[in-house]
Amino acid sequence: MSALLQLPGLTPGVWALDPVHSTVGFMVRHMMVSKVRGTFDTFSGQITVAEDALLSSVRAEIDMTSINTRNAGRDDDLRSHNFFETDKYPTMTYTSASVSGSGDDYTVAGELTLKGVSRPVELALEFHGVRSAPGMGTRAGFSATGEISRKEFGVSFDMPMAEGGVVVGDRIRIELDIEAILQE
Repeated sequence: MSALLQLPGLTPGVWALDPVHSTVGFMVRHMMVSKVRGTFDTFSGQITVAEDALLSSVRAEIDMTSINTRNAGRDDDLRSHNFFETDKYPTMTYTSASVSGSGDDYTVAGELTLKGVSRPVELALEFHGVRSAPGMGTRAGFSATGEISRKEFGVSFDMPMAEGGVVVGDRIRIELDIEAILQE
């Protein structure tokens, strides 16, 4: 029988994502030569830490209308029928199915639902530790990265370029920096 995986200071229980100290971000190639980064500014979620950290789970909900690429016109286009159709699909969700790994290398496998399409998505997870402060509670830090194909989720708008390629790449890099608060 294998030993339980316990991460230093990560107390079993429910940890709520702190949207003020967390970032739900992404990166996509633009015109095949540069990268555009953006965030979703409104989201919620929780991490349920089990006695064995590998049996923990996460669930997150992202408000797709809160997309922010620092360009209002582009953000409006991303909300439109060309991309996310936020009037019809205002929310994206992620629900974990398993956690695996050891040492400093962990993977969270789960299901991402975007535009009514659900697909398995793995995230490489990094645990940064736990700290407590008076009046701020006990907090844990995590980073996670992954990659999806936007076309697999029905985001299939392609604007070809005269020189070849498309204006917006298919591969989307997910970049999460999460601070979670232990719920009493």
